[in-house]
Amino acid sequence: MSVRSMTGFAHVSDEAAGKRIDVEIRAVNHRFLDIQFKIPDELRVLESRMREYLAGKAARGKLECRIQLTTLGGKTESLNINHGLVEELVQIGSKWRKKYGTGKLGAADILRFPGVLSGSETDAEALSAPILALLARAADEFNASREREGAKLQAHIVERLDLIEAIIGALEQLFPELLNAHMEKMQARLAAAVANVDEDRLKQEFALFMQKADVDEEFNRLRTHTAEVRRIVTEHKGSIGKRLDFLMQELNREANTLGSKAIAGECTQVSVELKVLIEQMREQVQNIE
Repeated sequence: MSVRSMTGFAHVSDEAAGKRIDVEIRAVNHRFLDIQFKIPDELRVLESRMREYLAGKAARGKLECRIQLTTLGGKTESLNINHGLVEELVQIGSKWRKKYGTGKLGAADILRFPGVLSGSETDAEALSAPILALLARAADEFNASREREGAKLQAHIVERLDLIEAIIGALEQLFPELLNAHMEKMQARLAAAVANVDEDRLKQEFALFMQKADVDEEFNRLRTHTAEVRRIVTEHKGSIGKRLDFLMQELNREANTLGSKAIAGECTQVSVELKVLIEQMREQVQNIE
């Protein structure tokens, strides 16, 4: 299973039982899985089955499923009036007008009331199998679109991982030279401190030197986290977005620590470059399921 984006879109259609059926699935980013349906009332009996099916196809994202039914053959659906409900609304309107002095309830107001007008009944049972089959097709296309987008996200992340590893490698090679230059500066400062015979100053300068000189742990952690991100986006199956988001935080923490231990301008510049690349990856990780 390849990397999948949380965003996706699919639209399929077919004809059955005298109806044209259009099924559309679209999704945007979301921390958890949120499935919403916009379907005709007569198809609500299928909602639980469709929800369960889609829940098995996605782990994260805000999904919206739309189903539209259109009568075939150019026929216009006849409208049915719920006369009992109309009569009840008229009586209520008359009572409220006398009691509260409200305006008269007009015909347009009554017709807009939910349940007053309804189309010809749709045979939900006859449409059940075709709709579920269309939903399966739409879900396959939806996931295919997410995987295509996921492949682009994967390439983007891997490219930046390559850059991060190259930057770390270059700094590791340069670091002994930077350390020697820093040591010469520290020796001069220590010599001045010795001349003044300030034991506390000697201890402070030595502690500062040792702290800034020890960056092996940061290098190792950056390499470890980078390798883990690469493994996840190229080998791992299933939902990986949350794990990648955590690793982005860890990478950023190590880049900050490396910057705080800078012994030369080159180290500070490397820290900034790393954080820029990590932020670029983090933005893309927000789109991954």
